[in-house]
Amino acid sequence: MLTVSVCVGSSCHLRGAYAVIKELQRLIGEYSLQDKVELKACFCLGKCQDGVSVMIDNRIYTSLSKENIEEFFHKYLL
Repeated sequence: MLTVSVCVGSSCHLRGAYAVIKELQRLIGEYSLQDKVELKACFCLGKCQDGVSVMIDNRIYTSLSKENIEEFFHKYLL
């Protein structure tokens, strides 16, 4: 199972982390990946100046938003 952790620390929260999580939940459901992708909220991935940050397999991706998360999803999770 692939674990996707979305930072919900102060900076990422203010930049829309919960909207990113909501959109990822929708996409995971739309593509029936519930058994393959585990979505988690985490606190601070250390990239506060570049949030919203997401970690997949110990690699951190930054500058994500509700507007660009679908493109990210297609590139890294499908």
